[in-house]
This record gives sequence, structure tokens and C-alpha cells, in this order.
Amino acid sequence: MESLVFGVLRWVVIAALILLTAFPFLYMVLLSVRDLSSVIQDPGDLWPDSGELDFGTYASVLKPVSEGGQGFVNFIQNSFVIAVGTVAATLLFAIPGSYAVSRLKFFGHRQVSVLFLAVYLFPSILLAVPLFVGFTKLGLRGALVALIIVYVSQTVAVSIYMLRNYFETIPVSLEEAAALDGCSRLGIMRRISLPLALPAIMANGLFVFMIAWNEFLFALLFLVEDRSRWTVSLGLSQLAGSIEIPTTVLMAGSVVLTLPIVILFFATERLLTEGLTAGAEKG
Repeated sequence: MESLVFGVLRWVVIAALILLTAFPFLYMVLLSVRDLSSVIQDPGDLWPDSGELDFGTYASVLKPVSEGGQGFVNFIQNSFVIAVGTVAATLLFAIPGSYAVSRLKFFGHRQVSVLFLAVYLFPSILLAVPLFVGFTKLGLRGALVALIIVYVSQTVAVSIYMLRNYFETIPVSLEEAAALDGCSRLGIMRRISLPLALPAIMANGLFVFMIAWNEFLFALLFLVEDRSRWTVSLGLSQLAGSIEIPTTVLMAGSVVLTLPIVILFFATERLLTEGLTAGAEKG
């Protein structure tokens, strides 16, 4: 009886969680393709007629400003460049840093990993003004590379902390065997540790990508003066803050912002699931 009850409750809880997480996104998609007049008359209609559907909102969002659109294609390109650049730079520093903390024994190596995590606990708003002043004096305000530098400084510490936990689960005996065969430390890391740590690296990369894709505060500080360099989050805030933009166009912009993350998540779901359990105790 206990197995039957918990078996039924498990599926009930799964269905409830799917409903709670998927329904807002599906409703947002529905609003983005409905005719504005029908949305005003009945915004809660979940089963509109096919004649009410209007996909012109996405054309309005994606078309350049010169053609009467909102220019989200350019915003997507900027966000993609920033997010991919942040992931690449973060992993470039985090992988060797986390490996060094987990494998090399030096004075205070355990305290160093805690300090890495403590850096991540500082609120971003405390760094906003100093970074704004500093990059302005360097002439980098308005450049995408400045935003990448800021994001890397925010994510590299927690990335090192997360990857260190996974590297510590890799048996040292594997690396010792490779060392006896004449493999160097760099060769051990490239041939043994990195292939085994790939799930954790992919999960960490996706985590960093989502942070860089959705971040708004620093994008507003550095890029607001030049619309051609805006990110998707900046473009969406411009839609939300204008009373002239219809709700349907705002919802279409929200879908454009969310959809790449959803696609990327499902494309890397298996590696992400393995990476999220990285660092757990293995029997």
C-alpha cells in the first residue's frame, strides 16, 4: 500500500511541477501570437480560434529599427557574443584553477576555495559604480569586451568552487597510473581529468551562459548609450517601459529572450543532470 500511494503521489507531484513551470511560458507564447484586440477583450482565453492568431508580432520584434521593428536580431547577436565569450573566458581560468585547488597541496589551499565562494557573495550593486568609473576612464564603456570582463570576474570564482568539487571525486590513482607511464601534469589533466569532468564542465558552462544572457544591471550601465550594442535583456526592458508597445509584442520579445535558454537546456539535459550531481559522494 505504501509503495502504491507514494508511486501515485510521485506522478502527481511531477505533474504539478510541470504545470507550474510550463504554464507561464505557454501562456506567454499564447499571448504573443494572439490578436491584440482579442487579448484586450478576453486575456484569459486559453483556447483562441485559429483566426485570432497573429504571428506578425515576431516579425515586428525581429525586424530592424529602420524597417519599423525593434531590432531584436541585433540584440540576440550581441547577447550571444557576450555569453559565449564569458563562458569561454570563465572556463579558461576556472578549469586550471579548480584543478590546482583540488590536486596541488599548498599552504592554505582549503581556505582559498572558501574565499573563492565568498567573492561571489558580494552584491553586484556594490561593484557597479567603481566599475562604471574605471571602465569610463579606460575608454571601454560601451564595448562588449568590457561587459565580458565584468561577467567573468563575477562567475569565475563560483565556477572554480563548483568544478573543484568534481575534480576531487576523480580517483587520484588514475592520475598516478598515468604519471607512472610518463605522462606530464598537463598531459594528465588533458587526457584523464578533463574527459572525466566533461559533464561538470558542461553544466558549469550552461550556468555561466544563463547568467551572461539574462544579466541586466551591468548591461544597462555600460551599453545603454548605444542601441546597436544592446543585449536582449536591455531590449526587453525598453519594450516593457514603453506605453506605446502592445502587450503582444512584449510577450513576443519575452519568448525570444527565453527560447534560446530552453533549447540549450534540453540540448544538454543529460550532461547537465550528470554535472549537477557532480561532487556527491560515490560508493
